[in-house]
Amino acid sequence: MQRKIIHIDADCFYAAIEMRDDPKLRGIPMAVGGSADRRGVLTTANYDARKFGVRSAMSTAHAMRLCPHLTVVPPQFMKYREASKAMRAIFEEYTDIIEPLSLDEAFLDVTESSGESLTATKIAKEIRAKVEKEIDITVSAGVSVNKFIAKVASDWEKPNGLTVVTPDQVDAFVGALPVKKIPGVGAVTAEKMHRYGLKTCADVRVWGLHDLVRRFGKFGVVLHERSRGRDERPVQPSRIRKSISVETTFGEDLAGPSVWEPYVDKLFEQLLGRIESAKANESIHKAFVKLKFSDFSSTTVERVGTAAVESDYRQLLIEGWHRREMPVRLIGIGVRLQDGWEHASRRLPFEQGED
Repeated sequence: MQRKIIHIDADCFYAAIEMRDDPKLRGIPMAVGGSADRRGVLTTANYDARKFGVRSAMSTAHAMRLCPHLTVVPPQFMKYREASKAMRAIFEEYTDIIEPLSLDEAFLDVTESSGESLTATKIAKEIRAKVEKEIDITVSAGVSVNKFIAKVASDWEKPNGLTVVTPDQVDAFVGALPVKKIPGVGAVTAEKMHRYGLKTCADVRVWGLHDLVRRFGKFGVVLHERSRGRDERPVQPSRIRKSISVETTFGEDLAGPSVWEPYVDKLFEQLLGRIESAKANESIHKAFVKLKFSDFSSTTVERVGTAAVESDYRQLLIEGWHRREMPVRLIGIGVRLQDGWEHASRRLPFEQGED
């Protein structure tokens, strides 16, 4: 049976909650994050602010330079978690096959719950209407035959959009996609692909599997499949999880430890929230950090026997930075979990990302 997958993504989630609770924030450029005088970082921005180039993971100071009249409010994660739970309750009215990706984003498999009278498209429409009525925010949705296409479709008409890609539309829809739409194709890989003349998925289809693997290694298999609109990954309501982590990529490279302290503070707060929500405090085996440098090289440092202590992360980050002593474009921190610990994705907590 052909799958029917919906991807739901809330529109500028944190900012939407703040605008809902304070109408004075509507219609003006606003963002959620830390203050500029404390070298804060933005978690998200509304669409009025994005017109000025303001984005999540950007330093507040830089955002204020781009948009001097930007209003920045501090995050209130308890409110966001409550709104996320309310959205989850709406999803569960239609299916129990739900895979949360973050507080504001999830895949739903409605293959079994849809039919002639209640199609996947109608389910997506009803979910969007209920979220707007009951939670007073908007979500965008993509509906298609697999996770890859549904996720791309949900971003197609943001904000407050619905895009349906039917089985007979898949070939044309995917063929026209830029290669950057394929998960895993970042700036470096995209640049390499462009050098080979691979700018769209249709271009990738011209290459055989052997040539793609020869040029791009194992990732060539993913390129071969996704460029043809294929994605056999199931929506996973539960999984075995080996780690919990958070990371952020900076709009501008950070010189080193002297300037990344406020970012580490925010990441640590987010990590604790994820560990608490996943009820994994007793299952932590070791802490780890990840650094990606300005030349796109990366390093990971681990420490056994820690219970996610902020001072440990600071020491590990400094240790990792001294391996290259170059500007840093990404910082991640996390914990490894003991073997056999089962993580239910219905408890997946917050992870930061552009929405």
